Amino acid sequence: MQKKFSVVIVMMLVCILAAGTAQARKWKISHVRPQNTAIDTDLNQFAAELKEISKGDMQAKIYAANSLGDYTVVQERVGLGAIDMACQPVAVAADKRMQIANFPYMMTTWAQAEKNFAAGAPLRKTIEGLYTNQGIKLLATWPAYFGGVALNKEPKNPTDPNAAKGLKIRVVPSKSFKLMADNIGFIGTPIPFSEAFTAVQTGVVDGVVGSGAEGYYASFRDVTKFYLPLNTHFEMWYLIMNDELYNDLDDSQKALVDKAAADFEQRRWARAESDQAANEKRLADYGAKIIPVSNEAIEAHAAKVRENVWPVILSDVGEDWGRKVLSNIIQ
Repeated sequence: MQKKFSVVIVMMLVCILAAGTAQARKWKISHVRPQNTAIDTDLNQFAAELKEISKGDMQAKIYAANSLGDYTVVQERVGLGAIDMACQPVAVAADKRMQIANFPYMMTTWAQAEKNFAAGAPLRKTIEGLYTNQGIKLLATWPAYFGGVALNKEPKNPTDPNAAKGLKIRVVPSKSFKLMADNIGFIGTPIPFSEAFTAVQTGVVDGVVGSGAEGYYASFRDVTKFYLPLNTHFEMWYLIMNDELYNDLDDSQKALVDKAAADFEQRRWARAESDQAANEKRLADYGAKIIPVSNEAIEAHAAKVRENVWPVILSDVGEDWGRKVLSNIIQ
């Protein structure tokens, strides 16, 4: 009897120690940019705040520059619980409907983007639901930039959407980006982000689309000779967490995570637009030629893409569902 009692005590102690270890374990947070970039700085501030307000109970370690895998792989691993958290673009492999987050020319101004991605907005709730279906909790948004095209060769007729540019460019591996590139005069070639720099460097492609000045300066500045700020899409990144991990927290812990995430989001909105201008200047200072694009040229690109590309993507994501999402966009 005494022996059985001792075994029970030992097992209880093991469970208590295991629980304590899980509590003290540092969460892994992945992102796509090198260290000391804007997102890296913001995530480190998020981790520091979380540690402070939880009195050290919740800690996180930041893994920069896709060191835990390409963002498409990381999203899947967050859903499975192999990676705790990430802040990155959406990946569409698991659900084609996630293309709705990157519809080309869906947003036209920073003010409109902030309204549509705010907590509780219809578009934000739609994206949150798509993540939930994959076992992922959406904690916050991180607005990155309006996108453009980075090139190592000068394009022909760069601001005319109806003119062939004579250049092959890497696109995000999703139908929306390839169709957009093809419709504004480029030849779109889907290539994973992890292979994109080498593809430009070796001449497989002549440039890239799917990012903006911040991304091109961070990861492509050595192969960017020209930058075309066409406002191709509004790039939003999402601070995501394994849903089961989040739900295993008690209410007070969830509140702390939510607070740190909300602060993370608000800080970014306060400086995102000025960061875009600063990063375009950084590209120029590094030697890239910024090709001027008028508002009229951007509107011409937008009109053509909305007419030719949107119907195709809508059929891909489900036309009734997609049109309902777009009809709820706040102007």
